[in-house]
Amino acid sequence: MTQRQNGLTLGLPRMLCEPGEKRDFLPSFVREVVAMGVQVTIESALGSGMGFSDTDYTAVGPGVRISDRASAYEQEVVLVLRCPDMSEWPLIRQGKTLMSMLHFPTRPNRVQKLQELGLEALSLDSMEDDGGNRLVENLADVAWNGVKAAFDTLEKTYEQLTQPDRPPVRVTVLGSGRVGKHAVEASVKYGDLDRNRDFAERGLPGVEVVTVGRNLSTRWEYMRDRLLVTDILVDATYRPEGSSKPVIPNVWIAWLPQHAVICDLNVDPYELNADPPTVRSVEGIPAGNLDRYVLFPDDPAWNTTVPAEIPNANRRTVVSCYSWPGVFPERCMDKYGRQLIPLFEALVARGGPQGLRSDGSFFERALWRSSLRRWTK
Repeated sequence: MTQRQNGLTLGLPRMLCEPGEKRDFLPSFVREVVAMGVQVTIESALGSGMGFSDTDYTAVGPGVRISDRASAYEQEVVLVLRCPDMSEWPLIRQGKTLMSMLHFPTRPNRVQKLQELGLEALSLDSMEDDGGNRLVENLADVAWNGVKAAFDTLEKTYEQLTQPDRPPVRVTVLGSGRVGKHAVEASVKYGDLDRNRDFAERGLPGVEVVTVGRNLSTRWEYMRDRLLVTDILVDATYRPEGSSKPVIPNVWIAWLPQHAVICDLNVDPYELNADPPTVRSVEGIPAGNLDRYVLFPDDPAWNTTVPAEIPNANRRTVVSCYSWPGVFPERCMDKYGRQLIPLFEALVARGGPQGLRSDGSFFERALWRSSLRRWTK
């Protein structure tokens, strides 16, 4: 099989996370990459969670090779949507490139490990245009899927939700960035267009949404009064330079009504050994995944996913998922694939990350911004 003269090859390992994580890059994406002259090595059973077979990928053309996991990791560029476990990173050869959602600002341990192993890296979440807008994102699905789960759960915790004499549902959104804006839109529609239509036909009151920015979230008197009437608290914060302190201390959670639901769209981890450490913006809440993203106050996740050093005595029901877009996997991966094609074309044109220039073409500049070498500068 003939490779490109510049030697650029692509490895696609499976994204082996929780069982409910079914996403992998689609045959349609592989077809576009092969058309660029790149040889693609695919781990066998890639896409099987979405019903694709190895033959769906080999049918793309002779530029596709089905192999084992180790071989996929040996290629010049290794592309995985969600960051693989660091225990697998030594499978990537020194000087080669990991391309994934690496979240440099809130994962300092990852940055350090990449440097120790001598790896190049391109973080999908840091690929931005000249105005700072992400080019590889599915933020609408983050918000809509998470808010839908929150309202689904509120139907179980709040008996008055379907009563015509109740007050408006009150939603408080922390953060006004792109996720926050989508969360506002989803919230005013009960997180689901069918539910919104049904509730409107039944004459139920609507939804009041208040967005709280960082200059207001620090004022505890205001936050107390707001949280006391909040039915759903949405965390859509982004804290690239302030992830060592929570936005909502655990003691404030006690102000929420007992039926309230905390909707976690931020999903920052607890990395207490990092310098500076990273904590969750709503202190003490557990982390969920695609297998179990509704976590009631007595769920074991409060003890297994929250470090012992973090206060968590005050609890409300939480909906949390590291990968909200994964609720609809094929739709999600089709979107990511289409977003990545022009970026990958620019990467191929430059022969890999080593050739990227900060003053190159539009997509080359976006790739440079996402690179480990730029971040560590």
